[in-house]
Amino acid sequence: MFVLASLVVLAQSALFAAAWYLYYRELIFEPFWNKGNWVLIAMYMLILILFSRMFGGLRVGYLKRLDDIYSLALAAICSNVVIYLQITLINRWFLSPIPILIMTLAEFCVIVVWAFGSRYLFHRLYGARKMLVIYGERRPDQLIRKMESRRDKYNICGKVHIREGEKEIRRMMKDYEAVIIWDLPSQIRNRYLKYCFAHSIRCYVTPKISDVILAGSDRIHLFDTPLLVSRNMGLTAEQLVVKRFMDIVVSAVGIIISSPIMVICAIAVKAYDRGPVFYRQERLTKNGAPFRIFKFRSMRVNSETQGARLASKHDSRITPVGRVLRNLHFDELPQLFNVLAGDMSIVGPRPERKVLLKEYQREIPEFYYRLKVKAGLTGYAQVYGKYNTTPYDKLKLDLYYIENYSVLLDIKLMFMTFRILFQKETSEGVEDRQVNALLNSAEKDDQTDLKEKDGGQL
Repeated sequence: MFVLASLVVLAQSALFAAAWYLYYRELIFEPFWNKGNWVLIAMYMLILILFSRMFGGLRVGYLKRLDDIYSLALAAICSNVVIYLQITLINRWFLSPIPILIMTLAEFCVIVVWAFGSRYLFHRLYGARKMLVIYGERRPDQLIRKMESRRDKYNICGKVHIREGEKEIRRMMKDYEAVIIWDLPSQIRNRYLKYCFAHSIRCYVTPKISDVILAGSDRIHLFDTPLLVSRNMGLTAEQLVVKRFMDIVVSAVGIIISSPIMVICAIAVKAYDRGPVFYRQERLTKNGAPFRIFKFRSMRVNSETQGARLASKHDSRITPVGRVLRNLHFDELPQLFNVLAGDMSIVGPRPERKVLLKEYQREIPEFYYRLKVKAGLTGYAQVYGKYNTTPYDKLKLDLYYIENYSVLLDIKLMFMTFRILFQKETSEGVEDRQVNALLNSAEKDDQTDLKEKDGGQL
């Protein structure tokens, strides 16, 4: 995997070296000596590795092939913009960007060839693992559906209910290459987890909320007994100051850069049905404080006369213009003004309506934990989840962000947001029969009626 990742980086760096030696080096008034040329190429390689790792493009076999291509292409664009600015500083004036553009197109070709070749080689070496799902009261059908979308990586061959007994389940484990422990009570889960550790069995575990909180705790080694301390105070004073400074700078620059796009969006919304351009709604931010959020209107006028509910996959309330804005996430751009005003942050949990928050809390009492920080324009749950990700999973993703907050994590999530802008599944609505992201009664009945054989093959 390391060799495969190195190949694509070296190939792209070689293309930059060609562009530098064949064009830019000869035009600079005071050309570099050999070592200076090598340093610049090495700098490009480091920048490329940084962006590629940030977008997850170098994790061979982890993403889908198209996601690999998209991530590496985006990393190449970001790297080439940075290195062009670096060349401009060296020359003290702008040079033609044409060689960089040609180099970028050549890199795209290299990336496509590499993505297909590395995926083929990876799967010849590492096939999909045969996996067994161990579950309890909550059925694993939703998880299985998700993992079946990656049959190249996961091969779920069986599932077994814990009522079969530990002795029988441990016997079954011998026939599989990996185990998924799906949402079991902590005491039972820990026994299986320790057994897998003792016998070197690959194990996938769905974390509980307490696990996510502990994952962000600090280790103390003052005593001979290991201690974990979880401060549970949200962000520190220094982090709040730095985060607010970043919010002001990024939102101000974002408003300036995106103002032409926002003007076009406003004209399109107004021209379609002559209705209001903006959609204002009360949402909740830090500590449950209400504020008015701004979005470009993507639904028909008076679309919520029958009550609040999330947009569904085939929602008739969404206008044609609104559907385009939603797919591109341009309907969220006016929230940059909310960030500048201090109601929101660039990165944080997405703000929920009070009525939906109460509904979620009936099923998940811990859902209000998300309110320890300001609501965000983008966030951990948006980058790694989808619009229709369940509230319980969104809560765990948001808590991971809160417990592991750092300035570098904020910067990474900002860049990662560009990666998801054109991915359709991130803006896909809930099922048509749902009013929120929780499973409705009809779906629960459907799941209950699903036929299965406990301990049998799928």
